[in-house]
Amino acid sequence: MTTLGIIQARMGSSRLPGKVLRRLGNRSVLERVVRAAQQSGVLDKVVVATTTEADDDDVATECAAIGVPCFRGSVDDVLDRFLGVLDEHESDIVLRFTADSPLLDPELIALTHRVFLAAGVDYLTTSITKTLPRGLDVEIVRTPVLREIDAKATEHHRTHVTSYIYTHSEEFDVLGLTLQPDLSHLRLTLDTEDDWKLIEAIVTHFGDEPISVRKLTDWLAGRPELIELNAHVLQKALVQA
Repeated sequence: MTTLGIIQARMGSSRLPGKVLRRLGNRSVLERVVRAAQQSGVLDKVVVATTTEADDDDVATECAAIGVPCFRGSVDDVLDRFLGVLDEHESDIVLRFTADSPLLDPELIALTHRVFLAAGVDYLTTSITKTLPRGLDVEIVRTPVLREIDAKATEHHRTHVTSYIYTHSEEFDVLGLTLQPDLSHLRLTLDTEDDWKLIEAIVTHFGDEPISVRKLTDWLAGRPELIELNAHVLQKALVQA
């Protein structure tokens, strides 16, 4: 069974343009996501899915520098971009990642993959009942399901790739994995300058290697002034992004 990790990445961002290639320590944000995915040990291959926009030439250049394949496709139809990757790379299972999650935990990715295989479902996500910090969620889908929804998904469902699946759970075997303790009050994704301040402080302390969610959140628990840096940031609604 072939397992493929696809990381969606582009330079365009309404709130923080160019964020995926900002430098965190000795690595770009994108490279941190790639390395965390690879270090999970469950992926046969990692591919970055970017766009054909000229600005994303830099993303393709970074992919070449860090040694990962890069597929270039639609700007707004991200589902179509993923399907383009699947046309070029064999897979049975896809793990979807976004390049604004530089604090991904490889151990958490591996755990989620084990649960997915044991459950035998079509789709698994940690975000149906949200207990993980934003930016650490994992989702896994069977490749035939991604191909199936191409004929069904419209509008924002094509931007969010998998949202048609979990909003139409009567059509698929969907599993929501809920992990404790509830850490959903923490925001560890990169979408604004205040997010950047927090993430930069974390990387300055821990260095270039991925950090386990437990180690990271235990450290943050004693530093409420860091948590407050981006506590006010609101996540975009599903239909906005």
